[in-house]
Amino acid sequence: MTYKESFIKFMADCGVLKFGEFTLKSGRVAPYFINCGNYKTGAQLAKLGEYYAECINEHGLKPQTLFGPAYKGIPLSVAASVALYNKFGMDCNYCFDRKEAKDHGEGGMFVGKALEDGEKVVIIEDVMTSGKALREVLPKLKGAANIDIEGMIITVDRCEKGLETNKSAVQEVYDEFGINVYSIVTINDIIAALENGIVAGAEYVQKMKEYRTAYGA
Repeated sequence: MTYKESFIKFMADCGVLKFGEFTLKSGRVAPYFINCGNYKTGAQLAKLGEYYAECINEHGLKPQTLFGPAYKGIPLSVAASVALYNKFGMDCNYCFDRKEAKDHGEGGMFVGKALEDGEKVVIIEDVMTSGKALREVLPKLKGAANIDIEGMIITVDRCEKGLETNKSAVQEVYDEFGINVYSIVTINDIIAALENGIVAGAEYVQKMKEYRTAYGA
């Protein structure tokens, strides 16, 4: 089993990946749903960090710092930095932002590694729906230092066009900011996992393909 297949099974086992009929925020009715809020144990977080590390390694990224946008990105960036060291011997810094700047003690907008000009940074997030979170955090990052953003890692790329364009959120982020977004898996990987019996739900394959045809970017 590849690490991508293992991750899809992991999501299903954790109740994060579900199949059925789900009305999304966009109003679209999808045959699958991803709820990253269902990760809730130390064992799950440790395993999740390993999949991020695998994705970083697969794409040859050499970050000096992993940045996790508050709030969901905070534990993800920490778990990924630990896994990178344990699995690949890469000792990365980690950093995350505060929602509000601290006005006492050491102060500042960030916790962890103080960003420096030229520093290679990889952003760690769970999913990307519209790119809104990235657009909010980029001014903070660039305001702190002239960093080099090597890329962004997310768990699943739905490869789904937006409501107003035929581009996916991943494509829009690259076009707007020149930032590559790498996903651990895509909707195509999930369909293949269903077809190959990696996870239960073969009866949803046709609906998955129809949804991809209707809304795929």
